[in-house]
Parts: sequence; structure tokens; C-alpha cells
Amino acid sequence: MTQQDADATPGAAPAPATAWAERADEAARSVTHLFGQRLFFLPGTHIAATARPSGRIENLRRPWHYWWQAHYLDCLVDTGLRELGKAGNPPEKFDGDTRPSAGQLASRLVTGIRLRNFLTYVNHYYDDMAWLALSTLRLERLAEESRRPSPRRQERIRKSLTLQFDSASTDDLGGGTFWSTKRDFKNTPATAPVALYYARTGNTARAQALLDWLDARLFDPARGLYQDGIRVRSTGETVLEDAIYTYNQGPVLGALLELGGTANLERASTVVRAVATHLTLPGAAANRTDAANTADTANGTEAAHSAGPANELVLRCDGTGDGGLFTGILTRYLALAANDQRLPGDVRTTAAGLVTGTADALWAGRRPIAAGEPLARHGRAGYLVFSSEPKRPAGETYPRGAAVELSTQLQAWTALEAAASLEPGPRRAGN
Repeated sequence: MTQQDADATPGAAPAPATAWAERADEAARSVTHLFGQRLFFLPGTHIAATARPSGRIENLRRPWHYWWQAHYLDCLVDTGLRELGKAGNPPEKFDGDTRPSAGQLASRLVTGIRLRNFLTYVNHYYDDMAWLALSTLRLERLAEESRRPSPRRQERIRKSLTLQFDSASTDDLGGGTFWSTKRDFKNTPATAPVALYYARTGNTARAQALLDWLDARLFDPARGLYQDGIRVRSTGETVLEDAIYTYNQGPVLGALLELGGTANLERASTVVRAVATHLTLPGAAANRTDAANTADTANGTEAAHSAGPANELVLRCDGTGDGGLFTGILTRYLALAANDQRLPGDVRTTAAGLVTGTADALWAGRRPIAAGEPLARHGRAGYLVFSSEPKRPAGETYPRGAAVELSTQLQAWTALEAAASLEPGPRRAGN
């Protein structure tokens, strides 16, 4: 039994930071090898296939998921920052010395996104562009720490996308940001990441104005969470879309923390507590353990992976397609809350527990790819597939021969990176 398997057994102590980093590296290698490819065979480019198994040309014919690529970029930046090493840990590439670093792949991905998006970073959806703007900001930080900045390209991206956000953040409906160029829907998915982008680029007044609009129009005090948006019908009538999605809470939380101040930090605490109350799975860890053990036994797997202690907090997930990314995004920002010393200790502990509990469940449900199955590209086995649902192992959600979507694999990778980013201190709930 490996140390990673030992860390995943029921009743085990919380996985140390080194174990989370190793797990995140496994996810990084799996996603980059299974889904990564050159764009049109062009050197110096990188792009992720929407689904596997599939051929290069087949993937180019599929719908273009711009925002999935933005979150792929975020994951590569996460890995790249870990590659730089910390005190006591020397720099080390996630995929071996002979392979490109995560930062190199991230830079090539930005090139690939622009080419695939018809030589521009602009598209019809402001939330898509906001996610890319945030990930390229983080890539700029990675480049600076790696001493390989590319200020001209970053300046072009920032200028182009900022103009888009300025045009979409209007006084219509009292504020907020439009979701698309149709300009008939102002919502949290666009307003929150744009607010976070403004906050991180120094436009704090505009960022706060967007948060104030979200608080006034879309915050549900009964649940302590943000609703989806306000739609404008052709008659001029407005309709509240009151659905609560996991990923909407994430960038709001990020913007609240970025701006700081008493009111924003109090609201951030409210959101974390509400996420734990309303967006977690009841008895998820216990159910997940039974399902994983059953599936592993049926598949003849040597080790039966479990989801960890039954008192873990596990976030709900939202299936496949775009929803396959939602919960991963929330874990990214919960990790920021867990590491933020300005928040009360119980809030930081809860945020850390949500991250590690969800990452534990997704890690426990992993399925190694066997040689000979269609997903094993070029006959390579040993990479991992992660489940789209924490309560079910990947052997059930993605059995041999099934197509696997990029979004769900990025979700698991993001959750593992979030767990790896947690600083010593806050422990998951119940431990």
C-alpha cells in the first residue's frame, strides 16, 4: 500500500501537504497527457481536447468551450507555482525534467486559445472572458516568479478584456454585469469574476460597486448564498433566476476577500458557513466509501479506495458538461478563505474541511486507466480518471469504454490543487 492509499483509508489522519501535492501532480499528469495536444499540430501551441477518447480533428469539430480552457490554464498555473518549490523543497517539474513545465504549457495554451478563438481573446460571453482574464493574471504572477515575464502579451490581453468588462458593466437594472452580448441577462456568473478581476487590477471602486449590486439584487439572506441572475424579457419585464449554483459562490467569495474590510469579510464568513449548510452532501463520505469498495471489488482492483472519515464535509457536484466544473471552482476560493487569517477560526476550519473533504472523495473515487482501453492514448496506461460525482467512484461514472469530459477532470484537479494550497493551521471539520 502506498502512502497515498494509506492517507485515503477510513479514519486516517488528514493527508499532509506533501501527499496533496503528489495527488495534484498525478491529476496534472493525467489531464495533460490524456487531453492535452497541439492545436492544428502547430509547434508552440497547446490546447485541451473537450473529451476523450477522440482524435485531434474530431475534437476541433466539437463545440468550442472557451471557459473550460481558461480553467485548464488556472490548473496549470497552480501546478506551476508548486513547481517553483518552497522552503525546504527545491524546484521540480511535475512531469519530469525532459517534459515541458506547467508554466511552459500554460504559455502555449494562451497562444492556443487565441488561435482557436479566431485570433482574438474576445467572445460573446463576458463570464468566459472574465475567467480567462483571471487565469492570465495568475499566469503573469507565475511568469514573474519564474523570471520569464511577457509584459507585452499580458498588457494586450488585459487591455482587450478590460474594455469588454467596462462595456458590459452598466447601470441597467441598477448595476451588475451582462452575461453575454445579447445583453438580456445580468447574473452572478459574470458579475462576480468581473468584480474579482477589477479588484485584482486595482479598480477597487468598480469592484465594490459590482459586489454591492450582487448583495442588493441577488443575495438570498434566508440561505446566505447568491442566486443566479436577473433576466430581461423582450417586454422589458425582469425575472429573477433564483437557482443557487456552487461555482457562483466562489468568485464572490474571492472578491470579498480581495477587497477586504469589515463588511466584506463578514459576508465572506456568511458565505462559507452557508456553503457548508446548503451545498454539501448528507452522509457523503459514508455513502462514498460503500460505493467505492463495491466498485473496486467488482473491478478486481487490489486496493479498495474510500472517501475518508464519515464526518467529512463534501460539496455537491453538478454532473457533467459545464456543470462538471462548478464545484472545482468553488474549492479554489474556499482555499483562499481557509488561508485568510482575517476570518474567524471556525470559518477557516470549515472552509478547509470543505476543500479537503471534497478532494478526499474525488481522489478516493479515482480509476486507473488500463492498457488496451480506448482512453489509454498511444497505449499508455496508469493515468487516472476522476468521477464526476463524489458519492460514486469513477468506475461507475466513467467505466471502461465511456467518453470522459475535460470539465470533470479539471474539477478534480482543481480540488486537489486547492487542498495542496492549504497552509498549516486550519484542519478539516471533525479532526
